[in-house]
Amino acid sequence: MLFLKSTALMKAPGIYEVDIAAKPPGKTYGVYLATDPDNPPQAVLAALGELGFKGSYQKSYTHRDGGRVLDLHFEKDGTDLFKGWKTEECSANLAALDSLFGNIGVSVTKRVMSMAEAYA
Repeated sequence: MLFLKSTALMKAPGIYEVDIAAKPPGKTYGVYLATDPDNPPQAVLAALGELGFKGSYQKSYTHRDGGRVLDLHFEKDGTDLFKGWKTEECSANLAALDSLFGNIGVSVTKRVMSMAEAYA
């Protein structure tokens, strides 16, 4: 689940927060979205599917500020060991995600999770 500070502002229509993160060692990234369940970002969700990302988790909850949130996680298999991404796949997938989110005005910063966060 993303750490969402507030549901008062959206980064884009239907999107409260976007996180592009990888478990260590950091070559295979997942997409983590906090969305408005009443106004989901259908075009973004469809585009993620077209890029090969598949939903791996979803949970609805009420944020402490009273707003409703749908937490969504997406993963994409690669061709490396344990379905990880090879270096060239990583570069291509991250460029595609930058383009997708950049086209809706959301800048994303990729990050590698801490061990505690990744395996909690």
